[in-house]
Amino acid sequence: MDFTKLTAYLDSLQGVGVPGCDLAVYRDHEPIYRHQAGFRDAAHTQPVREDDTYNLYSCTKVFTTCAAMQLIERGLMSLDDAVADYLPAYARLAVKDGEGVRPAKRVMTIRHLMSMQSGLDYDLESPSVRAAIEAIGPHASTRQLVDAKAGDPLMFEPGTNFLYSLSHDVLAAVIEVVSGLRFSEYLRQNIWAPLGLKTVGFLPTEDIDRRMAEQYIFDDAQKKPVVMDREANNYRLTPNYESGGAGLISDVADYIAFVDALACGGVGANGAKLLSPEMIQLWSANQLGPKSRAAFDEWHRMGYSYALGVRTRVDTSVGGRGQIGEFGWDGAAGAWNMVDPVNHLSAYFAMHVRSFGYSYDVIHPTIRDLIYGAL
Repeated sequence: MDFTKLTAYLDSLQGVGVPGCDLAVYRDHEPIYRHQAGFRDAAHTQPVREDDTYNLYSCTKVFTTCAAMQLIERGLMSLDDAVADYLPAYARLAVKDGEGVRPAKRVMTIRHLMSMQSGLDYDLESPSVRAAIEAIGPHASTRQLVDAKAGDPLMFEPGTNFLYSLSHDVLAAVIEVVSGLRFSEYLRQNIWAPLGLKTVGFLPTEDIDRRMAEQYIFDDAQKKPVVMDREANNYRLTPNYESGGAGLISDVADYIAFVDALACGGVGANGAKLLSPEMIQLWSANQLGPKSRAAFDEWHRMGYSYALGVRTRVDTSVGGRGQIGEFGWDGAAGAWNMVDPVNHLSAYFAMHVRSFGYSYDVIHPTIRDLIYGAL
C-alpha cells in the first residue's frame, strides 16, 4: 500500500479553503492510514490533533438510520409501517397543491422517512416549529418539535419523489417511541457503549468543547473560510432537541470505530454486534425509482443512488474508483464517511468548513479515489 499521493492531497487542501482536516482509513478492524493536515485554530498556531472534536451535521444520519435498522432487525417495527402508528400527529397530513393545500392521499411510512421520500422539507424556521418553540419554551423536546412539524404541508405525496429533509429527525422521534428511550440513550445503549465510544454525543461537555476544532463558513465573495462559532449548529433547535439528522459531535476515533464495524459485517473490533450482514445489505440497497433518482442526481453524486439513509454505489463505470455496494454519507461542514462491506474497508474524513460545495464535488470523491488507488 502506498498512500503518498493521498497524504500530498490532504496537505494541499489548506490552499483551497480547508484550514484543517483529519482522515482515518481502516481495513478488517486495523488502521491502515491516518493523517492530519493544517491547523485546529484560526491563528494557525496549533496543528490538527488526533483527539479534536467536530460537529458531524449530517454524518449523524448514519447513526440514526443504523439505530432504525436495529429496531427493524429485532422485529419492533418494519420499513412499511405507517409513521402515524408511532407518531399520531402524522395521521392527517396535507400536501401542497399549487397555491393551496389538500389532504394527503398516501400514507407516510418508515421507508419514506429513511429514503428521503417522505415529502417533508428542511425548513428549520417553519411557522409550525417556531410556534411550538414559543409555546413550549426553549427546552422543547425532540418529540414535541417533530410532532409540530406534522403541521407543515408536504412538498409531494409520500413515496413519489426524493427531497433531502428533516425526515431523519422524525425518525429519531419514532425510535424514541419504539424503544421507550430518549434518542441519545438508545444510541448510547445500543451503539456507543457496545463499541466503547467515549466522545460522541449531542451536547458539548467541557472536555468536548476544549477539544473542538475551529469551525468556519466559506465566504464565496472573499473566496475563503471565515471563522464562526465553534459550537454553532442551527440544526439543534433547542438544548433538549436531539436532531437525528444533524445533531451529533464526535472525534475521528469514535466515528471510524463505528463505520469500521459496519464494514466488517456489523461487528466491531471488540466483538460487539450492531447489525447482521443481511441488514446492512438491506440498509444500503437502492430505494429510488426513476423520478426520485432524477431528483437525487441533481446532487451530482456520480455513480450513486440513495438507500435507507445513505448514498449507495450502484455504478462504477462513472464517478471514479470504487466498489458496488459502498455506502455512507457526508455533513454540512465537510465530514465524509465510507463503508465498503465487500472489502471490509472504511474511512472517515473530518473537516469543519460549512457552505463549501467543493468538499462534496471534488474533495470527497478525490479522497475515495486515492484510497482505492493506494490499495
